[in-house]
Amino acid sequence: MPAPKLELQNIIRRFDGQTVVDGLSLTLAAGEVTCLLGPSGCGKSTTLRIAAGVDRQNAGAVLIDGQVVSDAAGHMPPEARNIGMMFQDFALFPHLDVEGNVGFGLHGGRGAKKERVAELLHKVGLDGFETKYPHMLSGGEQQRVALARALAPKPQVLLMDEPFSGLDDRLRDDVRDATLEILKVENTAVLMVTHEPEEAMRMADQIALMRAGRIVQAGAPYNMYNAPVDGQAAGFFSDVNVIEGAVKNALTETPFGQFLTPGMVDGTKVEIIIRPQHLKLDFDRKGRGPNPTVKDGVPARGQVKRARYLGHQSLVEFAMDYDGSVLKVLVPGVFLPNVETALWLSMRRDRCFLFKK
Repeated sequence: MPAPKLELQNIIRRFDGQTVVDGLSLTLAAGEVTCLLGPSGCGKSTTLRIAAGVDRQNAGAVLIDGQVVSDAAGHMPPEARNIGMMFQDFALFPHLDVEGNVGFGLHGGRGAKKERVAELLHKVGLDGFETKYPHMLSGGEQQRVALARALAPKPQVLLMDEPFSGLDDRLRDDVRDATLEILKVENTAVLMVTHEPEEAMRMADQIALMRAGRIVQAGAPYNMYNAPVDGQAAGFFSDVNVIEGAVKNALTETPFGQFLTPGMVDGTKVEIIIRPQHLKLDFDRKGRGPNPTVKDGVPARGQVKRARYLGHQSLVEFAMDYDGSVLKVLVPGVFLPNVETALWLSMRRDRCFLFKK
């Protein structure tokens, strides 16, 4: 089995006595995109800088293609690591044209360099842009030039620090998709930092969710979304409803009846988490009272507190009769009931996550 293209082993980084990266380990394979995902200040960018070699860890090791490039014994500079880097601002040289920017880090004869530049410009859809300067390009075009420049030396690893954050929403999706296609063709191992869960889900083969300098969960996007490790992880990927309660006789009382909580001692505080799209409105009940079902449990009544149309769906918030707690429900299409309208809700128990509080 080939060695990982990038491996971070038990990385620790401290600043002024504060631990910013705390025992982080991660591996990347060729052709794999890994997203470091998390809120601002969780240590994502510091981890990326350590992988690049522009910052040095206090403990742990960095390996590229099986070779140690940084540990307690030594530290290889960034320019010797055969890595590419892309940043938020693209960092193009304003005094160089597109050909000069893309070919800046290339070695060898003029003919070979020119051929590699032409190959990459074709891949990023910028044929004929060789003599244009950065100020003559749109944001999306500048991003594609930056990508071509980063890939030009055929790096084993590409490090990307929120490279799409400067693009408007409509352009961002197209540029991300095109970038991902090129990265797969080049078979480059990619470590990308982002704070946007949707971007990570769209781009990554593997997501590493960070919190307070640690990776709290790592895996494929499907598993991260559908099997979160805790309530915070579930809430990072989408809006969630949190129903709190305490265990009694292996059961927890909720607005939707008793919820099985086996293996927990009496008095244990728990939170039951369900996403808004998995709560259902019972339009047929019309306030006639509960009618338990196996799948959806006991319906519960709430009063409409707010309703907003989001385009392809509506978000309705309810104040529950049971305890006054507020639950959000996503309804397909246009549904804007009046405030204080009473409606019955049912909960998909097979779509709930249960965690100790």
